[in-house]
Amino acid sequence: MNLKKIATRTAIALVVAGLAIQVARVPRINPPVQQDASTPAPVAAILRAACYDCHSHETAWPWYSGVAPVSWLVAQDVREGREALNFSRWDRFEGELRGRVMHKIWEEVDEGEMPPVLYRLAHPAARLTPEQREALHAWSRGD
Repeated sequence: MNLKKIATRTAIALVVAGLAIQVARVPRINPPVQQDASTPAPVAAILRAACYDCHSHETAWPWYSGVAPVSWLVAQDVREGREALNFSRWDRFEGELRGRVMHKIWEEVDEGEMPPVLYRLAHPAARLTPEQREALHAWSRGD
């Protein structure tokens, strides 16, 4: 068999496989918000732009979140993000625990862990300016 036939058959097999995996749909749901985080308006805007897609029940599912295999990765990121911290379930955190959570949020931002690099590349509004970072820091300290 010549190289051209092998390449053609490989391409056809890849297209068929790509179409076949579209059958394996992942759920893209946004459960009801139980209690949204109450924050000052500037902080709320920052959190919505940089955090809510993965850390709330208000995920804006982009078009590519419906195309496998990328959809599987996006759904996993949202699932893990909501498990780690969910601003739509802010009522779970009270008193000292809420303060620790706010401090942990700042640590993740300060260390460059959040928002993740790939998310910032796909969502330019999630790239935090020094002013936004300072607003989050002040909020995390309770200022």
